[in-house]
Amino acid sequence: MDSNQFLLPESPVQEIQHPLLEQKKIKLAIKRDDLLHPIISGNKWRKLKYNLINMQTQGCDSFVTFGGAFSNHLYACAMACKAFNLKGHAIIRGPELDKRNPTIKMALACGMLLHTVDRKTYRQRHNPEYLASLQNQFPNSLIIPEGGTNQAALQGVMELAQSLPKSNYVVCATGSGGTLAGLAKGCTGNTQVIGVAVLKQADYLNHDIRQLLTTQHQGAPWQLLTDFHYGGYGKFTDEVWTFCELMRQTFHLPLEPIYTGKMLFAIWQLISQDYFPKGTSITAIHTGGLQGLDGLKYRGLIPR
Repeated sequence: MDSNQFLLPESPVQEIQHPLLEQKKIKLAIKRDDLLHPIISGNKWRKLKYNLINMQTQGCDSFVTFGGAFSNHLYACAMACKAFNLKGHAIIRGPELDKRNPTIKMALACGMLLHTVDRKTYRQRHNPEYLASLQNQFPNSLIIPEGGTNQAALQGVMELAQSLPKSNYVVCATGSGGTLAGLAKGCTGNTQVIGVAVLKQADYLNHDIRQLLTTQHQGAPWQLLTDFHYGGYGKFTDEVWTFCELMRQTFHLPLEPIYTGKMLFAIWQLISQDYFPKGTSITAIHTGGLQGLDGLKYRGLIPR
C-alpha cells in the first residue's frame, strides 16, 4: 500500500446565496467534503487516512474497528478494504446480522469480516481489558476506535482545517468529538469552532474533546451546542427532513438528517435568531454520510 494514494485533491467550497443571509449580512460557505473521495467521503476519510498510514508503517496486516449496523464509519472502513485491498474486521452491535441492511450488504460485498456481539459486550469497546483480548484474538491488527476518533484521526482533520477559507466561524456536526477537536487544533485563534451535537445529553463530549486536545491547546477557541439534537442520535423531526429536501432542491446540496442536515438546520435557526453578528462569515463542514440515506429508506424513515 503506497501512502501516495492518500494524496487527494481538496474538496470544493460552495457559497450559499439566500435572502435570509442577505438580510442578516452573513456569508455562508459549505466545505463539500462529501465530494472529497468518490467512495470514502467526508470526515470518515479524514479520520481513516492516517490510521491506514499507521497500519502500513507499523506492519499490521489488518485492522479491527467497531460500528452499529447503519454506521457511516463501518461503510467507510469497508470501502477502504475494497479500495486498498485491506483485511478489516468490524465488531458489530448485534446480536444478529441483517444481511438485507444496505450498509451491511455493502460491507460484506467489500470483503470486510463482520463479527456480531451482544449489546453488553459492545459497551466494552473502550475497556482496556476488552481491547487487549481483541488484540490477542486478532494479532498483528491495528485497533481503530468506533467512529475512527483518535490522535491519528486528528491529523487528517487538521488538514481539513488548514484547507478552509478564512472565516469567523467553522461549524461541524459532532458525534464522537474527533472532527471538532481536529478543527480546533488546526484552525487559528481568529476563528471560533462550533460543534452541533447530534445526540442527547452530549455534555460529556466536552470532556472527551478536551482529552483529545491533550497538550495545552494553542489552536482555535471552540464550543459545543447541545440543544439541536432533534430527538437524539439517529432521530430527526419532519422539520429537519423538510429543510434537507429544500437545500437539495434549492442549492443542489444533498443532506442527510442525522449529521450534516441537523448541523445546517441549526445554523439556519441561529442566523434567524441573530446569534451571529452582522458581517460574520461562516464555513460549515459537510462531513459526508450520504450513504445513510439508504439506511433511512430501508427502515421507512424517509420516502424511497
